[in-house]
Amino acid sequence: MKRPTITKQVEEYLESRRAMGFELRGEGYQLHAFARFATENNHSGPVTTNLLLQWVQGAKRPGPVTAARRVEVLRPFLRWCRQSDPACPVLPLAVCGPGHRRIPPHVYMEAEVAALLAAARELKPDGLRPLTYMTLFGVLAATGMRLSEALKLEQADLNLKQSTLTVRETKFKKSRLVPIHSSTVSALAQYAKVTVNIPRQLGIKTFFLTAAGQSVPKRTVHHTFDVLRRRLGWVARGGHPQPRIHDLRHTFICRALLLGQQNNQVDHVADAIATYVGHAKVSDTYWYVSATPELMGIASERFSRFSSGDRR
Repeated sequence: MKRPTITKQVEEYLESRRAMGFELRGEGYQLHAFARFATENNHSGPVTTNLLLQWVQGAKRPGPVTAARRVEVLRPFLRWCRQSDPACPVLPLAVCGPGHRRIPPHVYMEAEVAALLAAARELKPDGLRPLTYMTLFGVLAATGMRLSEALKLEQADLNLKQSTLTVRETKFKKSRLVPIHSSTVSALAQYAKVTVNIPRQLGIKTFFLTAAGQSVPKRTVHHTFDVLRRRLGWVARGGHPQPRIHDLRHTFICRALLLGQQNNQVDHVADAIATYVGHAKVSDTYWYVSATPELMGIASERFSRFSSGDRR
């Protein structure tokens, strides 16, 4: 029986995984790149460790993180290949070091968030656009939602009488209920009232709209935010070159943890936040302890008390 090509194996692997509900967009692109690499290098026969390492370490912009992430993409595919070829090598996870590192976020001050909303209010042209961005950025700041989650919200996902939003089929294929503050309810109700008469394009159900009745493109939101950021003259305080939209989510989580500490309930708050913002693991929430000097100071103090025998 003729051995299938690596390209064929990649296609069959992606088909089987996607049939189980996994999108694998980035992973699919990378695996197809690996298959092309094998073809361009005239590789034939089974996958070899040498071939894997050549591709892993041969990026146009090589670096330890890039190589490590390529290993992470390959490993599930290689394990799948072992079902038909028990001799197929599987690279050790740490062969190229860690594939992820946390970069300190830009934690917004309240004045910065207020300035962002005020700048959004002045966007041109007058009409729906300024209200759309003011409401969208306000919701992100008030709930810690991911931008993609907010843009996918539909009218049916809002229960303003119960002060809740439903975030459906988001990252990790999970849905969750998000309670919201009365001020957020008021802002969303105002936006809903304005957009009720906007003629929607066929099939458009999203809550946030353009003046033409279409969904707001993610790339357009990022462009608009960059325009406002430059206009406001912000300078990054985190590890990224510039403050980002996603830092509104980081800010929400950090502020919530600080509030929990003030009430001596930081551990309980961390569990609640993990559920509220849709973290897969509570350890993802605890990472934020290292995101600000205030939280690091609190953590250091608690560890000092613990190491000295004080269990309070």
